[in-house]
Amino acid sequence: MDDQRSEILAPPGRVIVDEPLARPAQPGGVVSHRLRRSWGRRLIWLLLLAAIVAAAIWYFPRPQTQPKGGGGQAGAPVPVGVAPVATGDMPVTLSQLGTVTPLSTVTVKTQISGYLVQVAFKEGQMVNKGDFLAQIDPRPYQVALEQAQAQLGKDQALLKNAQVDLQRYNTLVAQNSIAKQTRDTQVSLVAQDEATVKADQAQIDAQRLNLTYCRIVSPVTGRVGLRQVDAGNYVQNSDPNGIVVVTQLQPISVIFTLPEDNLPEVMKRVRAGAVLPVTAYDRTGSTDLGQGKLDTVDNQIDTTTGTVKLRAIFDNVQETLFPNQFVNVKLLVNTLHDADIVPNSAIQRGAPGTFVYVVKPEKTVAVQKVKVGPSDGQQIAILSGLEPGESVVIDGADRLRDGAKVTIAPPQPAASATEAPPQPRAQGQKEGSAR
Repeated sequence: MDDQRSEILAPPGRVIVDEPLARPAQPGGVVSHRLRRSWGRRLIWLLLLAAIVAAAIWYFPRPQTQPKGGGGQAGAPVPVGVAPVATGDMPVTLSQLGTVTPLSTVTVKTQISGYLVQVAFKEGQMVNKGDFLAQIDPRPYQVALEQAQAQLGKDQALLKNAQVDLQRYNTLVAQNSIAKQTRDTQVSLVAQDEATVKADQAQIDAQRLNLTYCRIVSPVTGRVGLRQVDAGNYVQNSDPNGIVVVTQLQPISVIFTLPEDNLPEVMKRVRAGAVLPVTAYDRTGSTDLGQGKLDTVDNQIDTTTGTVKLRAIFDNVQETLFPNQFVNVKLLVNTLHDADIVPNSAIQRGAPGTFVYVVKPEKTVAVQKVKVGPSDGQQIAILSGLEPGESVVIDGADRLRDGAKVTIAPPQPAASATEAPPQPRAQGQKEGSAR
């Protein structure tokens, strides 16, 4: 029957239970996929919870802890390096860039046309004013001189004859033997011949001058550069490059600029008649190229840059300064005598302004506001705020605060010439090997 449960005969000892039909088994891949999705959701929730906890720890205030280092009186003392406030002279210098500019740079050109038959100089040679440099063929101008001399002789003879005739006419006029008009005409003829003789003499002088121009000499004392034309070429006074360039090297000048704010201090010293020393250094600022003095100040300020030009003169005996060379210039404007001087490393800048850490007798430091003056790159003058003999911190100031305890570190011994020389390398030891 349809509505009755089916019964199955089983072996003895077994109980037969009517069970509903079991669902078909699911594939193994579906179960593992659901497990992975479940663990993935749990991992996401764990990460989100960890992020919330981390944000809470970050934003909530944490209890203050006592500092471990020597930043205050309760901590350990901070080792620092100190230096005493010294008294001495502090130079007031102004540093600027400058350009080496020769006092004379002359392009030697010919003043006449002709063939260049001789070059008497060597490139790079030092020459004095008036030294022979080159020779132009003088023969055409010598011939022109002789022609002018011959014309002068001819005109001088005509003048002499006219003068003799004038004397005769004067005698005859006195005797009323000739008309005065004839004598007056002869006077004019004599004057005309005299002018002709003067013109001939001028022509002779011009030809002699041309012969002088055939011999080219140096107009200044200096060094000749590379020659611009070789012997055998036809040269003219219209040639733009000339024959050679002569540059004066001794003495030589350096032109540099100063801001207009520094001009009053410089002009005050110049008007007082002071000689302001100037030192030229190389591009790196480490090598001294020469000592000179301020020569002149320009008569106007450049409105585009707000600076004024100055010229310094150097003897340049060793020729360490070369034309158009860029140099670092230091102008000594003044010297502060008996000034309080400390190392530059002692100066600190912060909320109080410019200050230093002064070491007290009880081995603590105090913030002392100071007014600084000029500096030479290593030391700086203190205009107010310190007294001679006080000690200031020059090393370790970044770990200090007002009232901090300190210990004074012993100064580092400077390397001296008495140190033992390095031991010689053992025989057979390779270069650069370490043992």
